[in-house]
Amino acid sequence: MESGRELAIKILNRIQNEGAYSTLAVKKALEDKSERKDSGFVRELVYGVLENQRLIDEIVKESSSVKIRRIHPIILIILRTAIYQLLFMDTVPESAIVNEAVNLAKKYGHRGTTGFVNALLRGVSSKKDYFKSEGYMSQESELGIRYSHPDYLVDLWRIQYGLEFTKDLLKANNSVPPFTIRNNSLKIDTTDLISILEAEGYETEPGKYSKDCVIIKNPRSMTRLSAYNDGLFTIQDEASMLVTEVLNPQKYSLILDVCSAPGGKATHIAQWIGDKGTIIARDIYPHKLKLIEELSLRLGIKSIKSEIWDATELDDKLKYKVDYCLVDAPCSGLGLIRRKPDIKWTRTSEELIELSRLQTSILKTASSYIKPGGILVYSTCTINRQENLDVVTNFLRENTDFRLLPIELANGVKISATQNSGYLELYPNIHGTDGFFMAKMVREG
Repeated sequence: MESGRELAIKILNRIQNEGAYSTLAVKKALEDKSERKDSGFVRELVYGVLENQRLIDEIVKESSSVKIRRIHPIILIILRTAIYQLLFMDTVPESAIVNEAVNLAKKYGHRGTTGFVNALLRGVSSKKDYFKSEGYMSQESELGIRYSHPDYLVDLWRIQYGLEFTKDLLKANNSVPPFTIRNNSLKIDTTDLISILEAEGYETEPGKYSKDCVIIKNPRSMTRLSAYNDGLFTIQDEASMLVTEVLNPQKYSLILDVCSAPGGKATHIAQWIGDKGTIIARDIYPHKLKLIEELSLRLGIKSIKSEIWDATELDDKLKYKVDYCLVDAPCSGLGLIRRKPDIKWTRTSEELIELSRLQTSILKTASSYIKPGGILVYSTCTINRQENLDVVTNFLRENTDFRLLPIELANGVKISATQNSGYLELYPNIHGTDGFFMAKMVREG
């Protein structure tokens, strides 16, 4: 069996040189290797390199006699994984890190690369304390390098949120997010689910904000559990669960989810109304609708009707008929960087502008479906005012029959003062959740 380091290098090569998504590449590489005892190590190595890639590459540039653009891509990945281990994984012996990197360079490179890799890594090892020190790349102008984020993102957040917030956010983006699941209240209550999971050896604690959230402290093979296959729970971040609580739909309502796939929020809405009502779950792609249908089947939900539809196109037959509409808009996903670190390298500043235009179009179209007194919720999983509050503010300016409603969460949970203003912002550096934005509006009349 190939070593964990070699498997991690293969996964990183698929992500960085073949355009694969990190979550899918890791899942595919490990799904048929359940016998591996080092899957946690492989995941940490892959995501650790992605999270810290810019800093690591700066160290390569400083330590290499060869310009980084001239280093063969697979050799560069070998160097990145080794440097990550040297700087961030103190439990691994340095000699083992260097020796295996040299052996992998010998396997995937040519004779000259082994000496190059060996010399560079031994040089990094000798200066490890310097590279790990707070003084290295600590200037404001070097924040993007120190915390491995593109400069445009650092600048965007500094302008929108200030320097100290941005520093904390950059650090949080390089941390490990909590593993959270959503109890399926249609089949079991949270207390009984926790008892089942603890009997299986899992350590749990209740979520901070959502009444349906359970935090798993030692997640492993959760999708292989009978409780998962029997539909007693599904995997979802706590911030995402709060969208349903913000919407707060009532039983026997007509509910429209215009950008529904993969179905996490639609199925939570179904739980919220006791599976009594009609939920139209739409997406533009047939293969994504299949994800909604499969999730509904596993959770035992019958109130969801999936439909192919372009959210920017108006459906005249639903005008003024919907009680509750959720616009979980396509977004840059900047609130998910802890889980999908490749996002920060694949997004561009130009995309953010284009996305805000798309979001504005979808929100405007969705508003046409709301009956007087009906509720419209706009949400994203990003940290960017251009895609969040600016979209909502501009919409309200142009649609005076809508206004923001104060947000009331289950059990009277208070997260921030902005709830009273009708919108809610969550950040990984403050709340420990994914970055999320939600705004709740009502059509007057």
